[in-house]
Order: sequence, then structure tokens, then C-alpha cells
Amino acid sequence: MKLILECLVVPPFESNCWILGCSETQAAIVIDPGDEASILETLKVHKLTLKYLIHTHGHLDHVSATAVLQQETGAPVLIHEADQILLDNLGLQGTMFGLAAPASPTVDRYICEGDRIGWGQHTLSVIETPGHSPGGVCLNLEGEHILFAGDTLFQDSIGRTDLWGGDYEQLLDSIREKLWPLHDDTIVCPGHGPRTTIGREKRVNPFLQGL
Repeated sequence: MKLILECLVVPPFESNCWILGCSETQAAIVIDPGDEASILETLKVHKLTLKYLIHTHGHLDHVSATAVLQQETGAPVLIHEADQILLDNLGLQGTMFGLAAPASPTVDRYICEGDRIGWGQHTLSVIETPGHSPGGVCLNLEGEHILFAGDTLFQDSIGRTDLWGGDYEQLLDSIREKLWPLHDDTIVCPGHGPRTTIGREKRVNPFLQGL
């Protein structure tokens, strides 16, 4: 049951777009779609069929390729309902950063705490972690000790909370209550920057000492 795992770092904010494939069934998901051309090429190289477009949150840099990929592949779009307002206002988000906004995708399914998303022989479970955005989630790969953390937790840092709907105390609560109970060896695949582990961030993350 081999997992295909690719990370594409996409402009303009160096966001991590994660592609997960099942080598047995050739089914795939994309988490936080960035550049559509590189995603489609990666799927083609591995001969994967896209089953879901999944979002940890609705900020512009994590959804910029969603509408195009939805149109190209027909894959359903999944996000937490509380971040629908961010998708509805991609134009305003773009204006904040001086960028042209992509088309807003149509959401096919809202995800929430405890939902399980299966593709091929693999399954993600949804963990609600609001704070960076109202509907922020992390995605835990069952049986693998791998967490896709979006912009909730980074190596040596945490998600910013000065954007639309951000809440610093809520973010800290999410990390303490939802992420710290995970195994210390859990690999954290963040929305920006290098991978880390839950145990490392407990020990050295300067934002999280004393949680």
C-alpha cells in the first residue's frame, strides 16, 4: 500500500501544494492546490487520477489553482464551511496583496471535525483547527503519522492571525487541544516551509513554549 507523496512549492507566496497518490489504484488527491500546470504534470507523470481537491483553508495562496483544476478534472472541491466567505472574496484577498484573483471554485462538500476522506487504499481524517482562518483544518493521514497542517503550524512558527478571521488565542487553543495529543513522531507537512514533527515543535517552537 505504497503512498505517492509529492510537494510542489508554488509562487507567489512559496506555498506548499501536496499531491498524494495510491500506487495500487492510481487514485490521487491534491491538498491546497497551487499552480495548475505543475499539478497536472505531476499527476500525469505518476499516471494518477484526481479524486478530490482538498483545502486546509481558503486563503488565496492555497486555492489559486482550484477552479481551473475543478474544470479540467471534474474533481470535487472540499473545504470547511466557515471559510466559504474567503472563497467568495478572492478578489478582495488579491487586492490586499496587489495580485489578480483567480476564479472562485464551486464547493462540492463541506468538511468538518471527524470526517474521513478516502481515496484508493488511504484515508485522511479531518481535525478542525481554527485560528489562522475561521475554518482552518488539519488533515491526518491515518496509519502513517503524517499531518497536513496548512498554515496552523510551521517549523519554528505558527500561522499568522492578522488576516481576515484570524484569532491568535484560538489558534493556540487549536494547537494545544488538537495537535499536541498526536504522537510526537508525527511528521508535520505545513503550508509553507520545511517539514517538521509534533515533538520537535513542542520542544523548540518559540511561539508554543508553555502550552
